[in-house]
Amino acid sequence: MSGPGDTTFSAMRDATREDYQQIARHSVDFGKGQSHRVLAHLELLAGDTGGYAVDRLTHSLQTATRAQRDGRDDEYVVCALLHDVGDTLACTNHAELAATILAPFVSEENHWIVKHHAIFQGYYFFHHLGLDRDMRDRYRDHPHWKACAAFCEKYDQNSFDVSYDTLPLSHFEPLVHELFRKPRKSIYVPEEARGAAAV
Repeated sequence: MSGPGDTTFSAMRDATREDYQQIARHSVDFGKGQSHRVLAHLELLAGDTGGYAVDRLTHSLQTATRAQRDGRDDEYVVCALLHDVGDTLACTNHAELAATILAPFVSEENHWIVKHHAIFQGYYFFHHLGLDRDMRDRYRDHPHWKACAAFCEKYDQNSFDVSYDTLPLSHFEPLVHELFRKPRKSIYVPEEARGAAAV
């Protein structure tokens, strides 16, 4: 449990402008550590295979490695790396949690891919579980349908290969730190200040 803070109010309605300016400074400092916390949480995926041939961390690294070697930009590669980061806390909706973490920092298309990849990934196995493998077709008319299908086909569904030359997490860490340095959108940051808020 943390110690007392710098303000003394006990109800938000009693706080002053100076109180919230102080809190905002703390928030900026805390935000600078977000990339480190995300990476630490990603590392929790190590050791658990979920029944696959490689563990969840290796799968994430392999997905990102394939995307990078295919010439995808840094933002896309980080999304590939973190697409399953929600596995430990959101076992039944992991894609939505990963997308929520990434939302302030990535494009609308990349966010949509991460948010919906679990449904699109189902094309490859849902029918083996008595589920509809074509569940993804409910989004067939969405402008990002093809991009999400391509992500799953080219980088995600095939990244359980024990013999693949997978890059280590240290290779991707600078990309993660850079991505989380500059939010594109946030209710806590004025629009004109976005991009510089976390500098």
